[in-house]
Amino acid sequence: MGEKVLMKGNEAIAESAIRAGCMHYFGYPITPQTEIAAYMAKRMPKIGGVFLQAESEVAAINMVLGVAATGKRVMTSSSSPGVSLKSEGISYIAGSDVPALIVNVQRGGPGLGGIQPSQSDYFQAVKGGSHGDFKKIVLAPASVQEMADLTATAFDLADKYRMPAMILADGTLGQMMEPVELPDTAPKAFEKPWALTGTKCERKHNICNSLYLKPEELEKTNFERFARYKDIEDNEVLYEEYLMDDAEICVVSFGITARVAKNAIVEARAKGIKVGMIRPITLWPFPEKVLNAAADKCKAFLSVEMNMGQMIEDIKLATECKKPVYLCNRTGGMIPSPEEVLAKIVEINEGGDK
Repeated sequence: MGEKVLMKGNEAIAESAIRAGCMHYFGYPITPQTEIAAYMAKRMPKIGGVFLQAESEVAAINMVLGVAATGKRVMTSSSSPGVSLKSEGISYIAGSDVPALIVNVQRGGPGLGGIQPSQSDYFQAVKGGSHGDFKKIVLAPASVQEMADLTATAFDLADKYRMPAMILADGTLGQMMEPVELPDTAPKAFEKPWALTGTKCERKHNICNSLYLKPEELEKTNFERFARYKDIEDNEVLYEEYLMDDAEICVVSFGITARVAKNAIVEARAKGIKVGMIRPITLWPFPEKVLNAAADKCKAFLSVEMNMGQMIEDIKLATECKKPVYLCNRTGGMIPSPEEVLAKIVEINEGGDK
């Protein structure tokens, strides 16, 4: 068992990354994730690691690419508009088939928006968010403990499948403090024969590159990459089911809104309404199969999100529109209340979305 301490979500990510073997961090300050950079600035020099505040987000992500190519665990963090600036570099990381971790502690948008929490980067995270055909593993924590646990998981999955992974959190989770148990075990080790470590004249040169001038070669590489993505969809889906055994209404929510929704579900159950929740933990790969199965027994779905309705599209795809899917949302940095979610559950139970 590891030690249990009271930490902010942002700090839990940073400490967990270090304990997962990350010795290189490149970033640029932006609210509400700056505590990650500040924590790394204090800790990295003490453990022989590298902290560098780059001149821009663009510079930071390309530094990440450079270290990732050597096989070392490396990460960057930012918030919504900063992640947009990193999008080209994230595509290069995916196209070079190297592992890296990107943390997005979301704020309201579009544009500069506001500094309050949001979930409006869902599309950006799970639909690519950069140029080209590629995916990234996207993990959505709902507690400070999960901020720590999923950071280690993200590094492992990135290494296992040689691709970028993202922690998609929000300003509330980044700033809130909760008790968290930190791991005291050694990080997992992965063989990386592809890494650029110097040949010592003992092996053939490794090349890290995302440029393919022959279209047949690029097509072949993309097909091979998507075959790997299929393995991820088959084997790495993470989700939580809550009170789904007899549920007639299924709430689908992730991150901080899932915690709000849980309170509403408890109150709805007290009123005799049979409602449960499926909480996606991996936003990609999305828990399509479990949602599709739920559509055979539930009468309706309710997506609870802090955006204008982004995940609801994936819910409709997953359930093949077998049952109606309703939306309860706030945006611009506003968080839905348990009362608002409960009211929507009651409306659906009484026959529809009023």
